[in-house]
Amino acid sequence: MRAREKCGVFGIYGHPEAADLTFLGLYALQHRGQESAGIVASDGKEIKSHLGMGRVSEVFSPEKLKGLTGHLAIGHTRYSTTGGSNIKNAQPFLADYYDGLIAVGHNGNFTNTKTLRRRLENKGALFHSTTDSELVTHLISHSKTKTFPENLIEALAQIEGAYCLVFITKDKIIAARDPHGFRPLCLGKINGGYVVASETSALDIVEAEYLREVEPGEIVIISEKGLESLQPFSVRKHALCIFEYIYFARPDSRIFNHSVYLTRKRLGEKLAQESPVDGDFVMPVPDSGNYAALGFSQKTGRPFEMGFIRNHYVGRTFIQPAQRVRDLSVKIKLNPVRELISGKKVILVEDSIVRGTTSRSRVRTLRNFGAKEIHMRVSCPPHRHPCFYGIDFPTSDELLANRYNLTEMTKYLNLDSLGYLTLEGMLAAMPLPPEEFCTACFNGEYPVEPEEGLSKEVLER
Repeated sequence: MRAREKCGVFGIYGHPEAADLTFLGLYALQHRGQESAGIVASDGKEIKSHLGMGRVSEVFSPEKLKGLTGHLAIGHTRYSTTGGSNIKNAQPFLADYYDGLIAVGHNGNFTNTKTLRRRLENKGALFHSTTDSELVTHLISHSKTKTFPENLIEALAQIEGAYCLVFITKDKIIAARDPHGFRPLCLGKINGGYVVASETSALDIVEAEYLREVEPGEIVIISEKGLESLQPFSVRKHALCIFEYIYFARPDSRIFNHSVYLTRKRLGEKLAQESPVDGDFVMPVPDSGNYAALGFSQKTGRPFEMGFIRNHYVGRTFIQPAQRVRDLSVKIKLNPVRELISGKKVILVEDSIVRGTTSRSRVRTLRNFGAKEIHMRVSCPPHRHPCFYGIDFPTSDELLANRYNLTEMTKYLNLDSLGYLTLEGMLAAMPLPPEEFCTACFNGEYPVEPEEGLSKEVLER
């Protein structure tokens, strides 16, 4: 069982093929969620939408895209950390506004949802979904200020937790990032227009020029007037999600202004320094473990081998919402090279261990293929705490490292040895100072305290 991430968002203004480019951008963000996808487009007068369950290629056909005309569009690809896996919760979420339709796509997790929802329901609000995206549209509609930006600022001032929000009106794209900066959001330029996206890989695929990050606490408004930047909130301590570098983001992306690929290599180098082990070769668990394993190999001088071959027609194991499907995916996703594994001492590099069931299955497979010894090295510290900011880690009781000590985990996984990167080593490998990051899933130090009862709600809604 791997950690689950919530969503990818994309928006474009000022291109005659906005929906087509949004489709490509969502392809580049598919790794961030495979349950549903949606695009909302506008020609400046009328908003059109198409949402569906499944991957981007399953939801959109040439005919569907042809109907999404206009020079501005936003898109969303989703995994449900909150809200069930059904079409009602697919995004971008459409809502009526006094000046016409608006739509919003969201990546993150509000930590005071329960309080806000109850307050709005007491005022007569009716909810049609269980997403944070609908919640923010209600907050906007209940604002007493005059303009949409003012409505949005008033709404966001009430929200706690993590968010990257991308809105579309009939003639504007608006993007907002929470003041702590938990989740990544970048800004690019294309043919005189602008693009916003969760990762720079989405800019690359549409050949947009990377400009900068949307800053924590910033609201960006893109219209025929150009780009306007607002900073309405007081400066807060940054809490960038460190797990984006370890696992979630694509290695060809820059997030928080730095390379994911190079950061993962440094994690592997630090891991080799802290937890050396004798073995015949270093092999990763593809794909997110590839670059830490490469760093480990280069630091130790041990050969690097792709001992697992990935079936690229199977999605990320954790993305599948049904447990039975996840179990089958573990078995068919990776297959070892028997001739390479048999009789060898294998150094297996993983990016993380959550429940441990997936790792245990992989170790069993390597044993069945004749591995003499298996030494697992993990390029982050043990996960002992749940996340409330957009990553659907299991409850504390389900996290392997919270249930067992290192010796017990080694035995449970049937390993000859197990080594984790230390918190200090992980932070030393980062391209930014330690105080910039949220590390709550490792040390339980939450930068924004969740409201009471949220730990259950995150998993049940």
